[in-house]
Amino acid sequence: MLSRRARPTLRTLQDDLTDGWESPHPQRALAKGEFENLHPLADLPHPMIAKATAAFPDNPADDNHAGRIVSCTSLPLLEVKAGQWRGGVWIDAKGTCWLLIAGRAKGNHEDRDDFYQRIVRIESDGPGLASMRPGEEDIRLHKREAASAALQQWELDVQSQLTEQLRRVQAGGTTRATIRRPLSEQSLTEIQLTVTTCRDDGYEADEVVLEIATASRWVGSELEWQFINRALSVLNPPEQQWGRYGNTFDTVAEAGAFIHRVEELDQLNAEQTLAISQPGQHAHYTHRKGLTESSLNGKAVRALCGVFFVPYQDHADMPECLLCQQRFKEIDRVRT
Repeated sequence: MLSRRARPTLRTLQDDLTDGWESPHPQRALAKGEFENLHPLADLPHPMIAKATAAFPDNPADDNHAGRIVSCTSLPLLEVKAGQWRGGVWIDAKGTCWLLIAGRAKGNHEDRDDFYQRIVRIESDGPGLASMRPGEEDIRLHKREAASAALQQWELDVQSQLTEQLRRVQAGGTTRATIRRPLSEQSLTEIQLTVTTCRDDGYEADEVVLEIATASRWVGSELEWQFINRALSVLNPPEQQWGRYGNTFDTVAEAGAFIHRVEELDQLNAEQTLAISQPGQHAHYTHRKGLTESSLNGKAVRALCGVFFVPYQDHADMPECLLCQQRFKEIDRVRT
């Protein structure tokens, strides 16, 4: 669904808002034609955009503008003010609010560059401001933003759903759930999440197994891979610690780690923030036997320091694990 929040057209950005920016990055991106790097346009750091967005939020009942600009007769143009800045917003047939024109109020409205004088000149010349309505590229960018926002909301919903599943089994057990596709009631995948608590003498850990059964239509799709990345980041962020066999993923963590993880996820969900995966930080020592197979198949191996990790990263430029180093030296001393 397209957001109705006021957003500038590319023409307004390039021709009207040539100064007053709080950051130089938007103008650099505009100069290079890198429009995709600017979204969402409604959040760009300019006082006129901020005011227009505040005046025309998602709920039309909360609109707060200065009224219609009467000198504009080619279309209904609503005025917004931010200091000396003035803007004209047009609402299209789908309800999206567009900042079609912007400028400063100058010289008691008698200066040629005055915002209101510009509107009078434009209106007296042919089609008037109607010719400044959003073009194909504006519409394309708006749809792209909407798709991106929908996907991000889906990831947040998935994160919340996985948090509840983990809460059910944080101290041990198995739970199942259906993950639906974005903006759809149709199933993307069925998951089974199992937490096994190990409390043996000399070894205490919690083991997690995530089994994913994706609907045949979506097997191997970008959406499936996006879900897998989201799920692993939610359940246990360190990337090196996940093993994989087919569509079954497993990891091992310290005893009680997933009880603490649920608390972290509750905070992230309250803030509407996505969990972030953590790439491996150290090169670990492990036995060469089966190392190549583990790299190809995504199976976890155990390092000398006790950490379980999947050896898929290039370790050449990574600092060595100090505990692994120490234990390797101890093994060397025993051998000699």
